Amino acid sequence: MKLSLAQVEHVADLAQLALTDGEKERFREQLSAILDYAERLQQIDTSGISPTATVLPLETILRDDEVRPSLPREDVLFNAPAVEGGHVCVPLVLEEGR
Repeated sequence: MKLSLAQVEHVADLAQLALTDGEKERFREQLSAILDYAERLQQIDTSGISPTATVLPLETILRDDEVRPSLPREDVLFNAPAVEGGHVCVPLVLEEGR
């Protein structure tokens, strides 16, 4: 599909781009080539392919979730700069009223 310079200028106006005559011609050729390729892709018969098909094997690299004992609270809070009521206290990040 060959684009006209008027169509390229229209797209440039929509994108608020100021193009030189050389840029308009270069983009006309490039965009036309992209549209030609997209048109060729549309001609491929994909009726037998599931929309979610992939060429890669489906496998997870994550481990299964399993309940395991965690660190004792005292060990977790030992190096905390400030502790209150069994929780780590952190400095205020956001000021009130914002």
